[in-house]
Amino acid sequence: MTLLATTASAATLPVDKVDVLYHRYDGGGMMIDGPSVLVRKSAGPQLSFTGQYYVDSVSAASVDVLATASKYTEERTEYTAGVDYLYDKAILSLGYTNSSENDYEANTLYLSVNQEFFGGLTTLKMGYAQGWDEVGMTGNDGFEEDADRRNYQLGISQVLTKNSLLGLDLEAVTDEGFLQNPYRQNRYLDPADPGSFLYQPERYPQTRTSLAVAGRALYYLPYRASLRGEYRFFNDSWGIQAHTVEMAYVHPLGPRWVVEGRVRYYTQDQADFYSDLYAYENALTHLARDKELSRFSGTTLGAGVSYEWRQSGLPGVDRLQFSLLLDYLDFSYDNFRDVTAPGNYLPGEEPLYSFDAFVTRASLILEY
Repeated sequence: MTLLATTASAATLPVDKVDVLYHRYDGGGMMIDGPSVLVRKSAGPQLSFTGQYYVDSVSAASVDVLATASKYTEERTEYTAGVDYLYDKAILSLGYTNSSENDYEANTLYLSVNQEFFGGLTTLKMGYAQGWDEVGMTGNDGFEEDADRRNYQLGISQVLTKNSLLGLDLEAVTDEGFLQNPYRQNRYLDPADPGSFLYQPERYPQTRTSLAVAGRALYYLPYRASLRGEYRFFNDSWGIQAHTVEMAYVHPLGPRWVVEGRVRYYTQDQADFYSDLYAYENALTHLARDKELSRFSGTTLGAGVSYEWRQSGLPGVDRLQFSLLLDYLDFSYDNFRDVTAPGNYLPGEEPLYSFDAFVTRASLILEY
């Protein structure tokens, strides 16, 4: 199937399906796994409903946790309900998501519009999401903070030829409220002993604005394979700039098997108020030692395989697909040090931190 034919039929409701997924992340002292079930069902030619259930079971013994606390386990459950409405060449989508764990409650309402132009060759997408988060703290029933989040999206995709597509996406996010982890701490030199350090709670700004721009290109090769490239630039009011480059290749093996591979590289600068080790207590108005706000880079190598049955023979089932995807992640931090490393190190001379991880996703999609 050519890209032109695929895009020209894009102004249709999502197909009725059941998507069952198991995901697992293992690396850096973190193990996160759980199931996800998504169901889509149409109600006539113009209306479609969506429901999703998602679970994360977390076992954490990362370098951040072990530096100031002990290993912990928790579970996050997420529910999503949505509706899609098809009007002429536009699809309007409305949905609500609730995510809950023992010390964090997040609620998000989202709205998006997809509109086709010029016979389906151009597609414009606009989206908005509003989030209301409630932050708690285990062991401290009196601790309760709020965070409000707003997300604005604008995207356009353009068919250039029957085999090539270009896209551009713009995303702006504004956050306000309690934007830090209540358990996380930063460290500073002990004034009574320069050979040791002390901890104090992190302190973040109460506002954050970020802007991301992404460009992508997709090209269908003559033998039903496809090649995709993407570049994304991120910048925020905390001083972080990040770059992401990704290449992916999909190749069919006969009528049912498909294999794919991808490589992704990510790099970012640190936040203005980040430091692995402050010279003294309350050295800045805002203080952070979160490694995700430091200067670091990461490489992801991914591979996957899928097998598809069309007209599978099962009553009422039009298509059945099984997929298995595996990612290997490798991250290196330029100015975040591993205070849990064995040995006698002076503060600020500990080994730089790095870790690798594996992400596994197995899914079964049933269209009916």
